[in-house]
Amino acid sequence: MRTAYSVETVRAAERELMARLPEGTLMQRAAAGLAAVCVRLLPRVYGARVVLLVGPGDNGGDTLYAGARLARRGAGVTAVAMDPARVHAGGLAALRAAGGRLAQNVPQRADLVLDGLVGIGGRGALRPAAAALVERIPAGAVVVAVDLPSGVDADTGEVAGAAVTADVTVTFGAYKPGLLIDPGASRTGALSLVDIGLGEVLPEPAVEALQHADVAGLLPEPTATSDKYRRGVVGIVAGSARYPGAAVLAVAGALRGGAGAVRYVGPRAVADAVLARYPETLIGAGRVQSWVVGPGLGDEGGPEAREALSQPVPVLVDADGLRGLDPGALRARAAPTLLTPHAGEAAALLGVAREAVEAGRLGAVRELVSRYGATVLLKGSTTLVASGAEGAVRVNPTGSPWLATAGSGDVLAGLGGSLLAGGLGAGDAASVAAYLHGLAARLSGGPLLAQQLAEALPVAWREVRHP
Repeated sequence: MRTAYSVETVRAAERELMARLPEGTLMQRAAAGLAAVCVRLLPRVYGARVVLLVGPGDNGGDTLYAGARLARRGAGVTAVAMDPARVHAGGLAALRAAGGRLAQNVPQRADLVLDGLVGIGGRGALRPAAAALVERIPAGAVVVAVDLPSGVDADTGEVAGAAVTADVTVTFGAYKPGLLIDPGASRTGALSLVDIGLGEVLPEPAVEALQHADVAGLLPEPTATSDKYRRGVVGIVAGSARYPGAAVLAVAGALRGGAGAVRYVGPRAVADAVLARYPETLIGAGRVQSWVVGPGLGDEGGPEAREALSQPVPVLVDADGLRGLDPGALRARAAPTLLTPHAGEAAALLGVAREAVEAGRLGAVRELVSRYGATVLLKGSTTLVASGAEGAVRVNPTGSPWLATAGSGDVLAGLGGSLLAGGLGAGDAASVAAYLHGLAARLSGGPLLAQQLAEALPVAWREVRHP
């Protein structure tokens, strides 16, 4: 599992470790790891043109010491300071001793640029001097962000203005949430973690991302004594005369999500469409271990949706089911509730603009959990799952732009409901569903239809179990 830690947590761990080590040890470890990554990125170090964009803090010091290592190997290294009066003295002395130089202006040509302007303590928009240097990064150069791209909030991934877009980000000691959550995640490029020894002193993470082994350990597995009812039955309240396909796609996702049976409750004409595609579907009300409510309901299905929410089983609420939710009623439920909004639906639930949700996804998902007392899967360029006001938020690492297609969310809803029926908790069901959903899209390539996405879910399931 990949884990990310808040700035406060990382700073505390650094202080604890530095108290036990000779002064400067962590900076030298960081610089050595950073320089090693740069060496691998350059076709050859000797004669390479390297530009350092240097801020006044320790981030700038890491950058200068790494530049000194590259200069000792024959690279032509030029440092440009955001504030020449506040350059890290030891790092600058090391760079000059190795043959590097400090310049006033960014060279027009470079093979590699190190962004060491702002470290993990930076908040809000870049200062004008830093923003001006970012604008002058030479075209065609490989851009390496030092710890994180300048202009990205390390704790949230928020970007308040100008920011560096890196080809590679070399982060030290631990991943930071802003490297994994958009809009910051889209600025990081390839991620490389340099171990500086923090692992032994880091507590619980703020953000985590499942990997194949984690998902494989959560997938429900039939046993020799399993039957379709012991494996779980998921009920689907979805579809309408206007959106019959939503029911078909939700059922498709549920049938491939590990449950033993899928029960559809809805209009007769929609039920006929479901049966025509999936004759194994049960029709009509009956006992279930979970419900999926909302895809394609339009203005229909209100009584069935309310009935599902009144039952003591887990309920996944998606799409049209999210309209008019009563926070008090959700909090009073004895069984788990999983909400799966996209940014627009989340904005409506919170009473804010969609742009506010997209710019601050981590804060939005935490506020939804706090307000509605439910587990929340916030769909988007980086899908987030939060299960409580405290504890780690999960970031899905398998998303694909090809998932931005009609019906994709209906498949995800059915898959998540099926995993709930199979016995997973709401947070695990949401995380595993998002992971398999994204992996199925990646394995299918694109362009793809939602129906193809559902058909690829068994392939993704097998890929997780047997990579």
